[in-house]
Amino acid sequence: MPCAASTGAESAEDARKFAEQHGFPLILKPRAAAGAAGTYKVDDKEQLENAMRECGLDKGNPTAVEEYIEGHEGFYDTLTIDGVVKHDFISHYYPNVLEAMRTRWISPQICVTNRMDVPEYGQLKELGQKVIKALGIGTSATHMEWFFGPKGLKFSEIGCRPPGVRVWDIYSSINEFDLYREWAFAVCHKRTERAPSRGFAGGMIAVRPECDGRITGYEGMDRVQDKLGSNIIDCHLPPPGTPTQPVGSGYMGNAWVRLKHRDYDGLRKAMNFVGETLKVRAKPN
Repeated sequence: MPCAASTGAESAEDARKFAEQHGFPLILKPRAAAGAAGTYKVDDKEQLENAMRECGLDKGNPTAVEEYIEGHEGFYDTLTIDGVVKHDFISHYYPNVLEAMRTRWISPQICVTNRMDVPEYGQLKELGQKVIKALGIGTSATHMEWFFGPKGLKFSEIGCRPPGVRVWDIYSSINEFDLYREWAFAVCHKRTERAPSRGFAGGMIAVRPECDGRITGYEGMDRVQDKLGSNIIDCHLPPPGTPTQPVGSGYMGNAWVRLKHRDYDGLRKAMNFVGETLKVRAKPN
């Protein structure tokens, strides 16, 4: 199965052996970390030693060590009943998570397509079903992170859980149904109640403060409302005086806007407009 090579290292020696076997670059991530927090890309032995110290692996803190996979990144989510996919959803990251969680000026996006039946997604959906069968997943939500690049399609993470940052809210809004209710029906009755409409594409964009400190205000939200008011699902704009959160705090750490659009390309344009227009002003403490 085309998944990224990985191991759960319990010691520094485990990580060194994995590096000898698979080479560089590698990704290190403590098991207790969420999203891309505490994640390190290492290109050589010296960086590996430094990252192991940062992760606490040299002190016995369990750490995932993975093959570094290049390519475009996204995720494939399902609601599965007795090992069969009943609902599925495909999302894209712009840019990839590791870059997004390291770069202040970037307003990172998660975009959910409503073009589920195009041939380009056939391999992804087929691989997702194979993963569910191989792991013996029964009735569960699933979340599978994927990369597509020079090494083809690879899965880098597989979990029996919904995605983070309340993405199910977006799935529900753009498909005009209640995915949480669907999950309850799956667990209690081994069936789903409604099919997703695929009526809209949707997504969220995180907007970072210009510096760490305290938020002083916003610029451009009136233009966003005027141009995209009917496309806005909801938004979060922490009030002036709120302490800022660091860049690595994730997609909902500071300000964010969630949008929907009938057309996926239209969604991408709308998301870019928000990123270019909405500014979060702040001043250092």
